[in-house]
Amino acid sequence: MNVLVIDIGGTHVKVLATSQDVHREFASGPALTPRRMVSEVRKGVKDWKYDAVSIGYPGPVLQNRPVSEPWNLGKGWCGFNFARAFNRPVKVVNDAAMQALGSYQRGKMLFLGLGTGLGSALIADGIVEPMELGHLPYRKSTFEDYVGIRGLEKYGKKKWRRYVADVVKRLVAAIEPDEVVLGGGNVNKLKELPSGCRVGDNANAFVGGFRLWDKAAVGKNSAAANRRSKQLTRSRVGLGEATRTSV
Repeated sequence: MNVLVIDIGGTHVKVLATSQDVHREFASGPALTPRRMVSEVRKGVKDWKYDAVSIGYPGPVLQNRPVSEPWNLGKGWCGFNFARAFNRPVKVVNDAAMQALGSYQRGKMLFLGLGTGLGSALIADGIVEPMELGHLPYRKSTFEDYVGIRGLEKYGKKKWRRYVADVVKRLVAAIEPDEVVLGGGNVNKLKELPSGCRVGDNANAFVGGFRLWDKAAVGKNSAAANRRSKQLTRSRVGLGEATRTSV
């Protein structure tokens, strides 16, 4: 089965399909509606063959559909029929859960995505539990107000790094995972990793998207995606420019 994986972020939408070596992307933002996203993706990958679609959505997902509108994108995501729009079977999961699934190795793993906000997911013995830890109260606001992009811009790198270390410490004490994977676009702004953490490559979102569909192909797709992850930072092609999942 050839799978098209779509990773929707606050600044870019990235896509990759089985047997492709380089991902493609286009800008997202407040004007991006689901209809426009589908149109841009279909136009940009018209030379790719795919049988199914995985979508990583930046918000909570229930029964394969978004249940709230993303604050940093356009409107209309809740209730949108992605399967009809792509004319393919579609699986929609929280974006942090998809990257967590691609990063998972064993045991109980907590994934935290340091990006626009704070993405989070827990995997225990192969079962993915998307979480919304970023909205929990912290100091005078919430976790993601301190360790998301707003916190980075407001407090600067030095204080932001301290807040990241403190948030990770608190969540580890509460959840007691075997390991913590830190991902997201801002993870490379950390000088050093908190104890017990490892960095998860953002390309693991594609691995997670493949894993949603075909367990038998996990090894093949994961190996290919790992090769691609080394290319992602230098090879970018522009396009016109809460459900449980088992591993």
